[in-house]
Amino acid sequence: MNAPSGPGVPAADVPDPAEILLLDVREDDEWARGHAPGAVHIPLGDLPARLDEIEYDRDLYVICHGGGRSERAVRYLEVNGIEAVAVDGGMIAWVGAGRPVVTDGGQEGPPGTVPGTGGR
Repeated sequence: MNAPSGPGVPAADVPDPAEILLLDVREDDEWARGHAPGAVHIPLGDLPARLDEIEYDRDLYVICHGGGRSERAVRYLEVNGIEAVAVDGGMIAWVGAGRPVVTDGGQEGPPGTVPGTGGR
């Protein structure tokens, strides 16, 4: 894997989600309000039971709402021998960087907003 090592990477520096695996560890309701296109959704509490659903042939980045859960997920993954990097600031930073957001139905939100959350 070529993902940068260390505590995290700024949202603006995350490669195109089509080129990596972006794992979203937020809860179902958060995911439904808006997520990065192409992200894979596994809530943090489900991660231990669902590790086999993750494709490890691409660089793995982990995102949540503000960064705390993604950091915990990365620590868990690393303890299990899986390289991963957290997206600093989570979806708040993703939106702030003008990265794209979609809903489960594929509806795109304008850059800088997460649908249904008042912009954050």
